[in-house]
Amino acid sequence: MMRSLYSGVSGLRNHQIRMDVLGNNIANVNTYGFKKSRVSFQDILSQTVSGAAAPTAEKGGVNPKQVGLGMNIASIDKIFTQGSLQTTGLSLDLAIQGEGFFILKKGEEQFFTRAGGFGLDKNGTVVNPANGLRVQGWQAVKIGTTYTINTTGTLEDIIIPIGGKDPAKATEIIKYKSNLNSETPLLPVDRTPTAEELLNATVTTNIDAYDSIGNVHRLTIEFSRVRGETNTWLVTASAEGADEATLTLDAGGPNVNDSNSIIMRFNNLGAPISIEDNPTIPGAPVDIITEGSLACALNVTFPAEGTAQIITIDLGTAGGYDGITQFAAPSSTRAYEQDGYGLGYLENYTVDSSGVITGIYTNGNKAPIAQIGLATFTNPQGLTAEGDNNFRLTGNSGLANIGTAETGGRGKITAGALEMSNVDLAEQFTDMIVTQRGFQANSRSIITSDQMLQELLTLKR
Repeated sequence: MMRSLYSGVSGLRNHQIRMDVLGNNIANVNTYGFKKSRVSFQDILSQTVSGAAAPTAEKGGVNPKQVGLGMNIASIDKIFTQGSLQTTGLSLDLAIQGEGFFILKKGEEQFFTRAGGFGLDKNGTVVNPANGLRVQGWQAVKIGTTYTINTTGTLEDIIIPIGGKDPAKATEIIKYKSNLNSETPLLPVDRTPTAEELLNATVTTNIDAYDSIGNVHRLTIEFSRVRGETNTWLVTASAEGADEATLTLDAGGPNVNDSNSIIMRFNNLGAPISIEDNPTIPGAPVDIITEGSLACALNVTFPAEGTAQIITIDLGTAGGYDGITQFAAPSSTRAYEQDGYGLGYLENYTVDSSGVITGIYTNGNKAPIAQIGLATFTNPQGLTAEGDNNFRLTGNSGLANIGTAETGGRGKITAGALEMSNVDLAEQFTDMIVTQRGFQANSRSIITSDQMLQELLTLKR
């Protein structure tokens, strides 16, 4: 009789725990990054009334007789299914689609979370504004003019230097594209061309280039028909503020061109086939490029700034149509790309799906600032909840496998959104009804056992 009483007590106690878990799930239905829990039950060791007996020659076997002693909690599991995403539009509101946790740090303590509602503190450090924990990742390092992120290095605090400077970068390459009109009038060979004839046979293009301290210089490249040659053009360079006496355009090779012009030739199919030096001394040795990239070096010095630089002028590929061509169409040759820029200040930033934070500067340049790290675990259910939507690793979770988003089975990061709780209210209310009925049924078994004991007490009368 006493066994049924205590079995009922275990049922009451453990159904109450299940209700506690359901109540916590429902309370966090609108908590960003929250993961619901479930309770699993198991029976307690049974009391054996008689053991099992094996079959003999005279009779068959006998099964054991056991009386259960109630039930207990088997496990309380975190369910790490994906929650739906809610758009917020804030740059540092981040959601993970797939596996993984953001990594936070407080001193030497490390925490993990799915809630990506981050912000900046006064130092520009990316933190969880609710508790000040710092988001971990890898900061970009500028080597020369190139930014690199070493994602195999040690994790560090992520800092976004709002208002920080992006140093000026000298122009190193200018790429040209489009067309020289093959019907451009040829210059006469029996007399000196008039000024109008020279103008009509010349195509001029301009682009702004930058020196090493960010000053802008208007760079002019002129394409002029060579007298007496149908598919040949003289390419001449000049630069605003440059020392014209030392400005040279060199096709590259062992011979140094001493002028600011080169010769460019085309075939009858409209494709460029070569460039060559155009020295001021007739008969001087020249370099000729007939294969690969038809690129020449513009050597220019700006006396006012005391800077000298080499700018690669990329005119296309020999035999190709990716650069300058010569077809019977209006001339439209233009410089379409140059890689220099002046001093800029960080005014905005974006976060892509791999967690790279890219800075947008006032000079139009974009450069990586940092990359957010993610961690995965062999057994995420082994993590312990630490409050504030944070988890901590345990001996059964396994070590954190840290890396970048979209690699190694980690999910992708969505900026401007937050992951909602994965609590399903319909499921929780149904479980709550089942739990309530289980609690009521166990209370009935206690009441009934008590009534039976009462009947025993009345036998004496």
